[in-house]
Amino acid sequence: MSYPKIELEGALVAITGAARGIGLATARAFVAAGARVALGDLDEALVVQAAAEFGDRAMGHALDVTDKDSYARFLDAAVDWHGRPLDVLVNNAGVMPNAPFLEQSDRIDRLTMDVNVYGVIHGMRLALPAMVERGYGHVVNVASLAGKFPLKGLAVYNASKFAVVGLSAATRLEMDGTGVSVSTVLPSAVRTELSSGIDVGILPTVEPEDIAAAVVRTVKTRAAETSVPSYVGVAANAATLLPESLIRLVRKAAHDDAAINRVDDDVRRVYLDRIEKQ
Repeated sequence: MSYPKIELEGALVAITGAARGIGLATARAFVAAGARVALGDLDEALVVQAAAEFGDRAMGHALDVTDKDSYARFLDAAVDWHGRPLDVLVNNAGVMPNAPFLEQSDRIDRLTMDVNVYGVIHGMRLALPAMVERGYGHVVNVASLAGKFPLKGLAVYNASKFAVVGLSAATRLEMDGTGVSVSTVLPSAVRTELSSGIDVGILPTVEPEDIAAAVVRTVKTRAAETSVPSYVGVAANAATLLPESLIRLVRKAAHDDAAINRVDDDVRRVYLDRIEKQ
């Protein structure tokens, strides 16, 4: 498909969950490409500190993606700061609690869906109208391999990321002919606090910078889906065509019980305590 070209030099990019991990790495990658970046995060002090790294090329702002009004204030502040419309939105904020499905609390389930799904919905509903009116713009939704390949101990997280994959694909279709693109990035296990304390076994692990590079790359390619590493997406799609008995053998070899049985509880508790305080 052909979309109006977005020049990153001087472009305005807004990134959620940008105080650490993938979000902060993505901010660095966009700044390196010449963009000006608005970083939003629930941790206001940390995101302001993170933005200071980039001098006048970035701003940090408090953002609760589960609150549509908070999201609107973030995007308005970004546009006012830069003095031009938003070119790229990166919906990156997410949480990944882990536990057997029957043991996870309703409160944490709701938090997972509110952050991982409604955060993306709020962002697109707020940013897309102006993009459509101008006839150009790009949205990147950071999902996960877990949005294609279910794993034990991550049932509700899986559900949230499956939702993001479907939501992104359907919205992309609705944007046909508007000049606005919607892309999904699907990382494998990323070395960030999100997966801390979980031994993922032989599953491929990647760095936040790998995801950041993929996000920036979609501004040029406008690809519907980008998996990191690329082969994991092919494998996940192929798995739907294979007999369940064979897939179960592969899963066992890949330690698909990692989020239940291969967890360093002390390390993991630091992350879980933080998201539970939300």
